[in-house]
Amino acid sequence: MLFEVWAPSARDRVVLALNGTDHPLERDAGRDGWWTGVVPAEDGDRYGFALDHRPVLPDPRSRRLPDGPDGLSAVVDHSAYAWRHESPRLRLRSSVLYELHVGTFTPEGTLDAAAARLGELAGLGITHVELMPLCSFPGVRGWGYDGVAPWAVHEPYGGPEALKRFVDTAHGLGMGVVLDVVHNHLGPSGNHLPSFGPYFTETHHTPWGAAVNLDAPGSDEVRAYFLGSALAWLRDYRIDGLRLDAVHALADTRALTFLEELSAAVDELAKEQGRQHFLIAESDLADPRTTTPRTLGGLGVHAQWNDDFHHALHTALTGESQGYYGDFARAPMAALAKTLTHVFFHDGTYSSFRGRRHGRPVDRERTPAHRFLGYAQTHDQIGNRALGDRLSASLSPGLLACAAALVLTGPSVPMLFMGEEWGATTPWQYFTDHTDPELAEAVRRGRRREFAAHGWSENDVPDPQEPATRDRSVLDRSERERDPHRRLLAWHRELIALRRTHPDLTDPDLGGVKVAFDEEARWLVFRRGDLRVAVNLGKESAAIPLGSNGRDRVLAAWEPIGAPGADGMLRLPGESAIVLTDG
Repeated sequence: MLFEVWAPSARDRVVLALNGTDHPLERDAGRDGWWTGVVPAEDGDRYGFALDHRPVLPDPRSRRLPDGPDGLSAVVDHSAYAWRHESPRLRLRSSVLYELHVGTFTPEGTLDAAAARLGELAGLGITHVELMPLCSFPGVRGWGYDGVAPWAVHEPYGGPEALKRFVDTAHGLGMGVVLDVVHNHLGPSGNHLPSFGPYFTETHHTPWGAAVNLDAPGSDEVRAYFLGSALAWLRDYRIDGLRLDAVHALADTRALTFLEELSAAVDELAKEQGRQHFLIAESDLADPRTTTPRTLGGLGVHAQWNDDFHHALHTALTGESQGYYGDFARAPMAALAKTLTHVFFHDGTYSSFRGRRHGRPVDRERTPAHRFLGYAQTHDQIGNRALGDRLSASLSPGLLACAAALVLTGPSVPMLFMGEEWGATTPWQYFTDHTDPELAEAVRRGRRREFAAHGWSENDVPDPQEPATRDRSVLDRSERERDPHRRLLAWHRELIALRRTHPDLTDPDLGGVKVAFDEEARWLVFRRGDLRVAVNLGKESAAIPLGSNGRDRVLAAWEPIGAPGADGMLRLPGESAIVLTDG
């Protein structure tokens, strides 16, 4: 078996420590900084590398870390798994995504336990499960964004074989799998990459410290490292797409950016394999160039999360105006209307939160709607609140139904956060399991100090390190059998079914979306082809002028209601939603 490692930091010697035996490696004359050697090995064998007589460290490209990031690596034979199902051929424009955290989706918190529940999602109509990060990190529980081994699956979740079983099960049910990956930083504990080479640079600084080295000396190999990791998830685990965390935090001044390289490499892999792969970016830049094809001068990412839609919807539903919600709170219904028709609320407009103009307009005539994802809740927007409270903690079932209607029938590709489909009341809180006591205490103090600055008592903010914080965040499926949860679940299933049976709901034409609203009465109606969707966020019944042609038919309604009368007015009860068709 070929063992190789990029270790330009090694001066004289690199040794492969395999099953307790040392094997000196040789410099690769054709690749600067690389050391290689061929040594017999089998699946599961433990190994690591020692540089210049220093302690043995795990492989930077570890495919498995049975004992965590500070333990030895294990050999993984990817060819040993017998795949049962091919990847389904699914188009992003007709997709419905479901964000899922393996550690709290079930009480067991494993990939196998989550796989056993995938039939529920297939029955709901979900097309893609979006897994939060799975890379290895110290400890057992956490969100996954402190991963330190971008090629390895977190062992407490089940390791590499469990991920393959999960993907295989999803494919057998006709669903794709998207994996959240983090390229903008690594976790603060268990990160051994700096011992091997210039994986980080002081040229740029990020909220997490020194930036990942994407443009300083040595960055060619660092970029190849992260590109290789991304492609490995798609190739070795048959993942269908990747969600790229916080791409705005990728410090990269090179003419050919990392994102362009990645999108080109993913497109090439898809062509080679005859499969459909895609990238979804998280970005707060409100810049359509992120998803503009490379041939048109863009970065070529296939889609991106649209936080502007979330912020407008959240503000319209809750009335909150703190932080970045302030920009949307002045006229929330107008903000919601703008994000439904023009995608970004900030498209060159002034942002009081940033103290400057922000964003760039989307070309609605040339940009398909499926370049953007719309959602009412995500792990970030729930978990970054002091108590991790969901919308269900403060909104009526009717308003939750309105949120679902706007997300699932809107022009963007819809995404749900796990449990949202039944209005789960379990919070989703920020939890960690740092094994370094000093780091654990620093995170605990920092979290509480952050919210104390906004008026929270430190004692009210959950301790991230306390196991009970994770336990509170586990879904309670027994809720699904009780109203109003049962009714909300049926409503989500009904709306998703409409997307499959009515092509207007997957039409990529942004320019064809027409919206009317009343800021004071708090109603909004939008048209997509022959379909109209109306929501009334107010408590009182609203008379909404639809200009009916007399042939309207109700496709779905949260409250029992007929089609518009002869006067063309729809009388929509408070806190309710309806979907109608002209024909």
